[in-house]
Amino acid sequence: MSEEYGSAFVALWFILFTIVFQFIVAVLAHRMQKGYRVGVVDPSLTQESFFFRAHRTFWNSLENIIPLMGLALLAVLAGYDPKRLATITWIYAISRVFYTITYYLIVTERNPSLRSVFYLIGFCACLSLLIDLGFFIT
Repeated sequence: MSEEYGSAFVALWFILFTIVFQFIVAVLAHRMQKGYRVGVVDPSLTQESFFFRAHRTFWNSLENIIPLMGLALLAVLAGYDPKRLATITWIYAISRVFYTITYYLIVTERNPSLRSVFYLIGFCACLSLLIDLGFFIT
């Protein structure tokens, strides 16, 4: 089974790698803050703060990985098409990398912004898996 789903597994690993990378960046950015205190995020921070953007990127990824990982696990257990699963997980993985890059680099309070496009691509990938897998298992 792992050979069939190899590409999807690599994509899932890459997604988790991205989240660990985001965590490291957020921790380092937090430690560089003036008046750094363990576990305390200054509520007055805005998009102008790199730490704010790094922290938000990491937490957004944590919130969004839960449905995708659950759906991917269910897909593998149900015998869902490995190529289709790989395609969807890679679209999600790549969209999350671009989401991260744009959130780190573009300082804006505007919403939607460029990062919203990449968020939406990842969300739609997850949504398409949810719907397609639902049809597959019923």
